[in-house]
Amino acid sequence: MKPNHRRNFLRTAAGAIVATPAFPVLGANDRVNLAVVGIGGRGRDHIDGFAKLSQCRIAAVCDVDQAGRERGMAQVERLVGYKPGQYTDMRRLFENKEIDAVSFATPNHWHALGTIWACQAGKDVYVEKPPSHNIYEGRKMIEAARKYKRMVQVGSQSRSMAYIRRAMDLLRQGVIGKIYEARGLCFNPRPSIGHTPDEPVPPGINWDLFLGPAPMRPFSRNRFHYNWHWFWDTGNGDIGNQGIHEMDKARWGLDRGLPTHVSSTGGKYVYQDDQETPNTQTATFDYGDARITFEVRGLPTPGEGDVRRGDHFVGNVYFGSEGFMTLDGYGFRVYKGYKRELTMQEKPDRGGENGPHMANFLDACRSRNYRDLNADVEIGVTSVALVHLANISYRLGRQLTVDPATWRILRDAEADRMLTRPYRAPYVVPEKV
Repeated sequence: MKPNHRRNFLRTAAGAIVATPAFPVLGANDRVNLAVVGIGGRGRDHIDGFAKLSQCRIAAVCDVDQAGRERGMAQVERLVGYKPGQYTDMRRLFENKEIDAVSFATPNHWHALGTIWACQAGKDVYVEKPPSHNIYEGRKMIEAARKYKRMVQVGSQSRSMAYIRRAMDLLRQGVIGKIYEARGLCFNPRPSIGHTPDEPVPPGINWDLFLGPAPMRPFSRNRFHYNWHWFWDTGNGDIGNQGIHEMDKARWGLDRGLPTHVSSTGGKYVYQDDQETPNTQTATFDYGDARITFEVRGLPTPGEGDVRRGDHFVGNVYFGSEGFMTLDGYGFRVYKGYKRELTMQEKPDRGGENGPHMANFLDACRSRNYRDLNADVEIGVTSVALVHLANISYRLGRQLTVDPATWRILRDAEADRMLTRPYRAPYVVPEKV
């Protein structure tokens, strides 16, 4: 906390403390009382990351699956020595006035409505990527964050990593000249998910709450846990899963908002299984004088250049008039001229990727200035809009013309309707937040 903010807090604490929606009373010792919603693999990462930060206290866990709640409670107790509260329904959690902030690691289709409800209840929000399931609800998240003066951080950790921020500064300074293309690579091996039959809902799972805004479907193992990513009702395919990290960095490096034209093609090749989203997808985003290209490959594939992430090929390439830069989990490299001479490189800082981003969120919870967030909701929603536009183009099989000022699709009513979705009552993303 900045010294002046802490002095103000302590002066207030000396007298009668009054909480307001804009300035809630923080937890004991000026810590943020935080609840984690969605205790799958990523939710357990949230617990682990926030537990290491002295600025917060994990006060509760929430999951529609009893087994998930129990795992989360046991993890918190093991890490910090106490049992948190537990909730099945996030709406009951939001009624708890002692909760200052909520961390969402739910499936994609719950990110927007959960965030909006939390903002309306006076909670700050850390929400996993992608921030929204479609463009309409992403814009409603921005409206809610501003209206209720909430801090809403999207879990795009790259925005808080020092070597990536350094790379972006160098691109702004012209290290490779005028940038004309940013390319995102998501070459992530994805085995077939096979087929799982419809079956009765297992004990301990509230299936209605899991589906929430999505249409009611029979329970199937492939629609639950991680494989929900590959169904249009609940996920956005790998371009919206791993790919959104690279899409965000591509847009960041190019320093643009929405494009004017979007085209995406591909398919679900080879596999005969339950997956609906493509395992091979190519997208182009045209800005007139520059472009973003993006590619998803889940089947065996070679890489491109020197971009790697372990044994995968995930990262970004930036092309300029004087050379190019490659960026991945191992750092960044700058190559100049037609001889591709390596002139600069930097490796990542030591330590995990979640800690700095979560700490940045907690700092903003104290400063009450959303501009202190490295990945404010408006940044995340703008980046994921490219994912949603690519998926609309892919599903319809045609190019889209976009109005960047209004975020609408022009001269294509069918595509424009796909900016939103029908919501299942009572889990409706409202027009008026």
